[in-house]
Amino acid sequence: MRLPGLDVWMFVCLYASVVGYPNGKVREACSSMVPCHGSSPQLSPEHTITVNGTEFKPGDIIEVRLSGPDFEGFFIQARDAEHLDRPAVGSFVLADRRRSQLLTCGRTKNSAVSHTSKVKKKDIKVYWVAPGDAPKHVQFLATVVKKYRIFWVKIPGPVVSQPDVLSPTTPLDTTSEAMSTSHPVSYISKPFSASSCGVTKFCIRNPTNCDPGSASCFFLSFQQEESSVFIEMSGPSEGYLAFAFSHDQWMGGDDAYLCVNEDHRVHVSTACLKKRSHPLLDSENPLEDISWRLADGILQCSFRRSIHLPAYKGRFNLDNSYYIFLADGEASEGGLLYKHRRQPLVTNGLYNITGLPQDIGGSRAPRLIKAHGALMFVAWITTVSIGVIVARFFKPVWSHSFLLGKELWFQVHRMLMLTTVMLTSISFVLPFVYRGGWSQQAGFHPYLGCAVMALTIFQPLMAGFRPSRHAPRRQLFNWFHWSTGTTARILAVVTMFLGMDLPALDLPDPWDTYAMIGFVAWHVGTDVLLEIHSYCLVRKAEVIEDDRVQILQSLTSAEAEGRLFKQIVLTIYVCGNIVFLVAFLIAINQV
Repeated sequence: MRLPGLDVWMFVCLYASVVGYPNGKVREACSSMVPCHGSSPQLSPEHTITVNGTEFKPGDIIEVRLSGPDFEGFFIQARDAEHLDRPAVGSFVLADRRRSQLLTCGRTKNSAVSHTSKVKKKDIKVYWVAPGDAPKHVQFLATVVKKYRIFWVKIPGPVVSQPDVLSPTTPLDTTSEAMSTSHPVSYISKPFSASSCGVTKFCIRNPTNCDPGSASCFFLSFQQEESSVFIEMSGPSEGYLAFAFSHDQWMGGDDAYLCVNEDHRVHVSTACLKKRSHPLLDSENPLEDISWRLADGILQCSFRRSIHLPAYKGRFNLDNSYYIFLADGEASEGGLLYKHRRQPLVTNGLYNITGLPQDIGGSRAPRLIKAHGALMFVAWITTVSIGVIVARFFKPVWSHSFLLGKELWFQVHRMLMLTTVMLTSISFVLPFVYRGGWSQQAGFHPYLGCAVMALTIFQPLMAGFRPSRHAPRRQLFNWFHWSTGTTARILAVVTMFLGMDLPALDLPDPWDTYAMIGFVAWHVGTDVLLEIHSYCLVRKAEVIEDDRVQILQSLTSAEAEGRLFKQIVLTIYVCGNIVFLVAFLIAINQV
């Protein structure tokens, strides 16, 4: 038997709340009195309702008290004892406004009482005022929430009657009725198997082809069995695992399924995703054959779902094609979900899980964000770094070589720097296209990125007004040109450090940090080596004659003596940069 009106009630669960609404404004619960917390009500109530009288006349005031072990939320109504599915009757008056508040259910003002906060309490006292059109028998009902997933629905209280009226028939035990809608839960004895993936199962694995029994494998499988689909999900999580069907690669309007670890018990429930907000948990659970297991840091759950569920709003038909999301995160003691710390795994295309069995992977980083990271790495690990080395140390080496009428070193430097400007500009736009605007969740990364972009544009503009080689202002220009470029490079490295760990990309830790530190050390080491080499050449060119130092060769000539050494160092440096770049690009491709 279903609770009357149960299918018309759903309310939003917030991050930090223990009850769906920590402030107690739960008007959506007026009919069912059921909190949508993704689990079934408890069977045996721990709390009691008492009154100070058993008879009433219209206008009388009856004291109603709810008491028992510590609880955080409550919801009290009075209803027609012979028709408990009808709206609340009468109105209430508060005894303590700090802990309780009045709500209006239906057309009757102040016809319900609820909590004002999730502060724990042992008892609540209110006063009920009998209306003029009161039914012959009135029963008090209460829903009590001990913590998020531990609650009792419609705890039956005393029945009060008008004078000279026979006692009512035995009222329905609504708590037991609510529990009759739940499904039995069993336990999984061993890790899932991927042996049937691509044969009889449609599987999603991350990393690709990983073993579901390993401590780093996220696994999701679907196996059609006549008119239903049997679903298995597992992964390394102490909090929750969730997957969702979506019409696109964005959160919002999705059909979601959650396995939540609460006090070493796993609760499986369905939910709807509304944009980038907390899931809306369903008040009724259409899932069957629910099983779960917690072992060695791996959370497993399995269940069965009918392919078509027309009676359940928000549940998609499983014989259509969807993008599939797979997410994990932490959960509080009460089973509340915290936002996933990294980007969910999303399939690269639309898939029909009841069609041809496949064994696929997915990506935790959107393609635009991957392209953003890849272009920035190309620009600031290769083109900029090589261009700086060429300009700083290869002027004397390539000063007598020309390309298109200009010195070779200058043409190479300019080509690399203009390539950097182009790559950085394209990469800069991609996150804004992906987000549709500014991201409030990326910390300092976008702010520093804007500063790098501004300096990147300013540098070539300033170079366009470069004074001639012997002009008085040339030294000032050289200083500004060097300081602007150095500042941009330092900020770019810091920005890349911050961006590698953002949820939208999240390269593997701690590898990404060590690799970036290695690249910085590689560049600085090469720079220092070439500086020492240049200094040694100058020293070699000095001779002592007649107690005075004569410069036998110009600096340019001395530098030219090291042509072979510098070319070898440059070749090794370029090869090293390419190795770092390829490593980062491979890491980006794998997330």
